[in-house]
Formats: sequence, C-alpha cells, structure tokens
Amino acid sequence: MKSFIPDGYKSTLDLHDTQYAIGALKRIFEDRLSGALGLQRVSAPLFVNPDMGINDDLSGVERAVRFDVPYTGKDAVVVHSLAKWKRLALWRYGFRPGEGLYTDMNAIRRDEELDNLHSVYVDQWDWEKVIFKEQRTVEYLKDTVKKICFAVYVTHNDLKAMFPAISTSVPIEPYFITSSELEEMYPDLDRKAREDAVTKEHGLVFLMQIGAPLKDGKPHDGRAPDYDDWSLNGDILYWCDMLGCALEISSMGIRVDESALDRQLTAAGKDDRRSLYFHSLLLEGKLPYTVGGGIGQSRLCMLLLGKAHVGEVQSSIWDKETLAMCENAGVELL
Repeated sequence: MKSFIPDGYKSTLDLHDTQYAIGALKRIFEDRLSGALGLQRVSAPLFVNPDMGINDDLSGVERAVRFDVPYTGKDAVVVHSLAKWKRLALWRYGFRPGEGLYTDMNAIRRDEELDNLHSVYVDQWDWEKVIFKEQRTVEYLKDTVKKICFAVYVTHNDLKAMFPAISTSVPIEPYFITSSELEEMYPDLDRKAREDAVTKEHGLVFLMQIGAPLKDGKPHDGRAPDYDDWSLNGDILYWCDMLGCALEISSMGIRVDESALDRQLTAAGKDDRRSLYFHSLLLEGKLPYTVGGGIGQSRLCMLLLGKAHVGEVQSSIWDKETLAMCENAGVELL
C-alpha cells in the first residue's frame, strides 16, 4: 500500500490533544491488558548479543541494525521484537503458570517499506505469560484473544468519554478463521486481499495458523520457526474503513514446545540454530511453556483516534514524497 491521505480527511484532534490522548490511551490500555492477562511490567533491552539466538528474525529477511561495543569487544544488534527474550526472562525471574510480564518494545526496522501503516520505528507492547502444557490449545488461544480485544474495546470507550470528538468505533467480538480456511474462501485473491476481504466483512478477525505452507506451497505470511507454534498462532486484524484495509494490531500465539521447535526448525531449514543458547535450553525442556505476542502501540493509536497516517501518532523519518503529500493535505506529522 502506497501512502495516501483520504479525500477530505482532517484529524479530529489537534497536535496538543493528540499527545494528551496518546498518553491516556497507553496508560488505560496497559492497565486493562495487564489486569486481563495477569501481567507485571518489566524492563527490557533495546539491543542484545547476536550470538545467543535471542533476537527474532521475523519473516527472515529483515536486517537487524548492528553496531560495535568497543569496551566489550563484541557487536550488538537492535531487537526486532522480544519474543525469545521474554521467555528467557520468565524463566530467569521465576514466573509461575498464570503469571506474565509486559514491556515497551522499541525497534528499528530499517528495511520496512514506508506507507500509512509502516515506519522504520516500531513501538509495541511485548507481553508473555507462563502457561501449563495442557493449556497449549486452540481454545486457550481464542480465550486470550478475546481478552485482548475486550481490553481494546473498553480502552476505546474510556477515550471517547475523555475526548467526545472521537467518532471511531471498534467491534468487541473477534471472528476466528485459519489461513487455510481463508485460502478456501478466497482462492483467487492474494494474501493481503484475503485479509482485507474477511476483515471488511467481520470488522474484527483473528487469523490463525500462520507459518506453515498452504496448498500452493507457500505460507500465508512469513513467521520465524522458533517462537510461535505455527498451529497455535495468529494475527488480530481490525477493519480500517478510512484506509480501506485490514489493520494488523497484534501478532501473537502459543509458543513452540520442544517438539514444535524441532519440527519447525527442520521445515524452515534452520537446523543450525539448535546449538544456540535459547534453542538448546528449549530443546532440553528447561524453558516454561508460554503464550505471548506484540501489540502495536502506534497502530492502536491510529485505530482508536481515527488517524490516517502512522506519522500522526509517532515521531520517525519519512521520504520526501510522504512529507510533501502530508503537508499538501494539511496532515501534521510528529
């Protein structure tokens, strides 16, 4: 999707009220999310040791920002997300089943294409929770998704009470569908068009089972083989009528156990990772079973505040065309 500003668009909140609303949204949602899932706030790293296998490679093509740390004699890489680090933290900090953590995750994804929804700067709530092995089920995953969507819904209602000018609306009940079912439903559409079609129809969708190949031999979307279990994961999608597309708010899932990691490393051709610190601990059964994900802070602000461009809710760097387009349309970027 190329950047564009919808005809007649004008933000309902000025810069001052936008900043106030962003702060309120983040405070309210953090309280709702942590209360619903039993999460405790922790501090998290901005960069990690690249030799430990802790950083996530997302879809496998993104290049991490790497820099040297002279006093250690080693390099460090800026995190892409904290999926693996969180699981290690739960183990090291002694969290028990039913307990979890959340944190602010800030990343630099330099290869990201810049448009209304994508930026080089990524901010999200990363969360992770310890579960029992018996809870590694689709039913438990769906119940967790419902709790997150309810937290979004209540946060939105609180914001509208504080800022009456906000006229957006969000559904409360997600529609659940797998990537293979979506393929059957829309066989002639590409992946993104399938997401748009089903989300436009239902308003709020949890698209499940992302990572394994579909009938055409390719996955619905790329997923690293070493954090989500591809049979127990998914994306939370909201329909954004203003932009005419599905807005992904969260990628999440029940994490790999020993057998799922073994299977997915081989399927992805990543068996060389087995000796890395994180992977060896997991394969030896030392790490707890967990569920977790990331929830986009800027994406959620866009959705609930009715913003047309991610640059209206976060400060980043943009290309000349985007800057000129927004200036001509009277859209103020942070």
